[in-house]
Amino acid sequence: MEIKACIDEKYREMELHVCSDSMSQDVKNVMAELHDTYDYTLVATDVRGDRHVLRPADVVYFAASAQKVTAGTFDETFTVQEKLYELEDKLPPNRFVRISKSEIVGIRMIKSMDLSVTGTIRITMKNGYETYVSRRNVARIKDMLLKQKGKKS
Repeated sequence: MEIKACIDEKYREMELHVCSDSMSQDVKNVMAELHDTYDYTLVATDVRGDRHVLRPADVVYFAASAQKVTAGTFDETFTVQEKLYELEDKLPPNRFVRISKSEIVGIRMIKSMDLSVTGTIRITMKNGYETYVSRRNVARIKDMLLKQKGKKS
């Protein structure tokens, strides 16, 4: 695969082109990844009440507590209007995973995982946030990690 950047003043906004001799599964995967990364955004509110547009790629985790859903990034925590089940339907499944009734985490934002003797998994995110996978989701998380590992090989 060849990747090029073309910097020219004629472009007023960024354009991404995927060129191939056929519509292969690789082309479909790249297109889906680009749409997941650049098309979907969330409107979020910070602690001062200012509204921001968040890209899912910038979110480390989503957590529900006291009838509100927060989105944690590396720098701040925001409140979003969507419910967790709505986010779960909209977010790319290859980038986010539900780990408990009240949390969704970014797969690529996981720094480390620690499997305890009791069978629970403690997750440390790249921003330092720590949480636990509920027992009912441990098998799903393990399957997801195996699939991710298979894609990197």
